[in-house]
Amino acid sequence: MKTLFNRVFDGSDEMFAKAEEEVNKIVAEVGRDAPLTLPSTAYFCACIYAYIGKKVTTTGELQDALADVKAMMLREPRTNSIFQSGVGTAIAAEMIEACKYVKTQTPYEGTHYHGHFTDAEVRELGVPLVTGDIPGFVVMIGPAPSTEEAVETIKGYQSRGIFVFLIGGIIEQAVEAGLSMSFPVRVVPVGEEIWSVGHVISLVVRAAMIFGAIQPGDVEGFHKYTFDRINAFVNAYKPVNDITVACGAGAIKLGFPVITNDHDDMWAVPKSLIIYDNTKDWIDTSIEARGIKLKITKIDIPVSFSSAFEGEIIRKGDMQVEIDGSRKDCFELVTTKDASEVEDHKIVVEGPEIDEIPVGSKISMSYTVEVAGKNMQPDFEPVFERKIHSFLNCVEGLMHTGQRDMIRVRISKADFEAGFKFRHIGEVLYAKIKSEFDTVVDKCQVRIVVGDEPNAALRKHANEVFDKRDERLKSMTDESVPVFYSCIMCQAFSPSHVCIVTPERLGLCGAVSWLDAKATNELNPNGPCQPIFKEGCTDERLGRYDSVNAAIADATHGAVENVTLYSLLEDPMTSCGCFECICGIEPMSMGVIVVNREFKGMTPVGMTFGELASCTGGGVQTPGYMGHGRHFISSKKFISAEGGLERIVWMPKELKDDVADRLNKTAKEMYGIDNFTDMIADETITTDGEELLNWLTEKGHPVLGLEPLM
Repeated sequence: MKTLFNRVFDGSDEMFAKAEEEVNKIVAEVGRDAPLTLPSTAYFCACIYAYIGKKVTTTGELQDALADVKAMMLREPRTNSIFQSGVGTAIAAEMIEACKYVKTQTPYEGTHYHGHFTDAEVRELGVPLVTGDIPGFVVMIGPAPSTEEAVETIKGYQSRGIFVFLIGGIIEQAVEAGLSMSFPVRVVPVGEEIWSVGHVISLVVRAAMIFGAIQPGDVEGFHKYTFDRINAFVNAYKPVNDITVACGAGAIKLGFPVITNDHDDMWAVPKSLIIYDNTKDWIDTSIEARGIKLKITKIDIPVSFSSAFEGEIIRKGDMQVEIDGSRKDCFELVTTKDASEVEDHKIVVEGPEIDEIPVGSKISMSYTVEVAGKNMQPDFEPVFERKIHSFLNCVEGLMHTGQRDMIRVRISKADFEAGFKFRHIGEVLYAKIKSEFDTVVDKCQVRIVVGDEPNAALRKHANEVFDKRDERLKSMTDESVPVFYSCIMCQAFSPSHVCIVTPERLGLCGAVSWLDAKATNELNPNGPCQPIFKEGCTDERLGRYDSVNAAIADATHGAVENVTLYSLLEDPMTSCGCFECICGIEPMSMGVIVVNREFKGMTPVGMTFGELASCTGGGVQTPGYMGHGRHFISSKKFISAEGGLERIVWMPKELKDDVADRLNKTAKEMYGIDNFTDMIADETITTDGEELLNWLTEKGHPVLGLEPLM
């Protein structure tokens, strides 16, 4: 019989021996100078970088790091080093996995396994983590007692919004059951062997560096960050071998409790190691152990409802019907009515129901949500409408894209077979609007209309409403409103970051406009969005206000004291890590590039998005670099202190195409330039700075006539 201490140390030794074997094997095969890069990350081997402070870029450097990892696994003093040895086990696991990426960047291609997480995937978690749509993470190490229980538990976590990482035999159980697994649906089959846990810990420490600005080598900083800000836990089904026990010690050191049903040489550690035989009750036990608070809205529909389904794709062959705004008259509209005109929870479907329509049909549908409330304001209507996208995407088996009169909704055959009807769309909209906007909405009813003829007239009326709103929004400028708003939602992960949201500058995550912030404040006066009255403007060009600086200093507890709203160079706004885009100086042209999170290639400044983001995020000010939302690119206030839109010289083609209409319109209004985006280069033209300058010269780009930035 072993003690728990010895199981941890023996497991650490076993993992290290495997790491040493794999590292030495790859060095013998390719030499010490072979490059070692993990895909799409600026953080090298992130666990080594975080805990040891070393950048591993070659196989030789990986081999040299073995000594550092071995030093973390000392057996004495036992009580102090058991958890440190567990962390060393996780680093050794990362080393084993890193060896797989030396000869190919896609070692898991053709398998069920995910392997390495990119920086973009880590950043993608930022917004749902701070909003609570992802309340936590679970690492499930299996197999479970049965395939049925495995699927039931995975879907149970998924329905609660918990992000699920799978390791080992539980993956085969999920595959056997035909369970949908991918990063977008928040169930990820990481790897077959226990050392694939290194990828999960890599994601965790990168979150600390990206969002929390924790510096490499700051071991205590990492442990405090993960304990305070990342709600994760482990479920390990018996039999649990020594390596898994050692990995569990590392998880506990990070603040993640371990729940298991294995009694073999184990003893319970309050709030850290929980031995619980009834595996079917692990969900509630685990969530309670980590102290996770769930926000669950009970909705009367026959399928699951969870933010985990937001990334679900419904293929054409799996589709029962499609609501297609590109070919039919379709729209979604929220409108304010007098209380006497609204019957609470009234849901009406006019026209045929889903079971009366041939499978595979493209149909015309509209849904109008009518709300009433003494605190309701018409300005909140578009805020509610933008939320419809996420509301409906949370329905298992339903996919929603677009907004207004350009929506597309697919309902799956599986939903149809489960009994899902059009009226259930109304149930979702009613339940979510009443629960999320309860301080301004007293009554809510939904009218769903199906059919070409009635929706033709209704769509015309809806477009008139949209046009009136657009005219009102056009008149809203930073100068025309008396207040801006702060947004500190991301402080859950980036303590020194604050967004200042204005009519012409939305939050850098792209999800919070001035109207959103206003509505958030009305809904929750003590919440994350607070008004900042425009007082003490000391520099109109830069957008420097005494009241803004006071609010920033207060919200960051003095970590940041001065911010400008319109400058890239002088006290730019901080960035957390979940920004949609980065703007940075291109030195050859003295212009700026703008690169979006989804772009994985190289830019003319010699850095990828991930590399640029590594020096931009974490709640720090980085003059010359700035995180921002996509829609800010076409704003008249975009880096206006440095010349504005005329500075933009390069952006990825996908991003350029997406913003072209709005950007061209703004450039025409401000500078009289037609088709300005034709003068902006992209990766299909060049990613080289010198070639870029020559191309800009040929195009006569206006940046060449501006004053140098530096």
